[in-house]
Amino acid sequence: MKNGVKMQDIATKLGVSIVTVSNALAGRDGVSAQMRQKICELAEEMGYKPSNTKTGARRAAAPKIGRNVGVLTSERFVGGRGSFYWELTASISNKLAAMNVCTVYECVTADAENSASMPNMIAESSIDCVIVIGQMKRNYVAMLSHISLPLLFVDFYDNRYPVDSVNSDSYYGGYILTDYLVGKGHRKIGFFGTMNATSSINDRFLGYIKCLMENELEYRKEWTIEDRLENGTIIEKISFPDQMPTAFVCNCDETAFRVISALKSKGVRVPEDISVVGYDNYTVASICIPTITTVEVDINKMAEEAVRIIERKLSSPDYREGRCIISGRLIEKDSVLDISGRH
Repeated sequence: MKNGVKMQDIATKLGVSIVTVSNALAGRDGVSAQMRQKICELAEEMGYKPSNTKTGARRAAAPKIGRNVGVLTSERFVGGRGSFYWELTASISNKLAAMNVCTVYECVTADAENSASMPNMIAESSIDCVIVIGQMKRNYVAMLSHISLPLLFVDFYDNRYPVDSVNSDSYYGGYILTDYLVGKGHRKIGFFGTMNATSSINDRFLGYIKCLMENELEYRKEWTIEDRLENGTIIEKISFPDQMPTAFVCNCDETAFRVISALKSKGVRVPEDISVVGYDNYTVASICIPTITTVEVDINKMAEEAVRIIERKLSSPDYREGRCIISGRLIEKDSVLDISGRH
């Protein structure tokens, strides 16, 4: 940017949000004519210029808008642990490409998420629609909810903000995993997952609780064990309670894999001593020894629904879908032992 001037500098000087500045400079709705004029005049006075003027010129000349979709993902979901989200992102991008829609990807750093900084793709007006894949912090969601672009959440939702979303049926998935263990004779069942880390973990936990209630099984707080910090960082050392259940429901296959490894290091056999189930049916579920019984998330169906909704939003920016729920299915593998004969 010319002279290093940023949108935040303009926002600070006028005492408005960066969202307001972005909308004003992009010519979007949601800004009064008087404020728009102030922002534009100050931007010119301070020497602000978008960093990608070629993109701006191309968009201004284009006869039809809605051909560029931004995809945002928190950095805690990418890298070695992010295989599930990488495949989901790739599936969505490929389906958009088949419609001649370009995907613009941006990884949101921890600092940007904590400070609710405007993504570059939005600040520079290079997109016409936004998909957020994976849970974002509430202050970041609040910032995104005020942009004037069509917005879609994938694999999470936030009830405080009326944003359309596509999610796997985590509540029922947690229920059927727990019910499967009950059917195999297990009566002492624990749960691995950090509450409030993601909406998916919360829903899977609630499905687990529902099954315990229906079968009149005891819920023990010490058997609900955290697997990550509030910022999403995986806890390296797993702590187990002194008195163990006969089975654990894990909120994802990665956690199930780590739980199995930690149990083995303690000399505990899986499934002979303790059974373990996961969620996602992604790569790690098949390479683990034993292979992990899990709920399969239909990534292709989630991507299809996300693209269907985005296509509607590109044609009609005011279109509302609500919450789209994609059912999963139980995949039986080798990590559960039938102990019904013990009772």
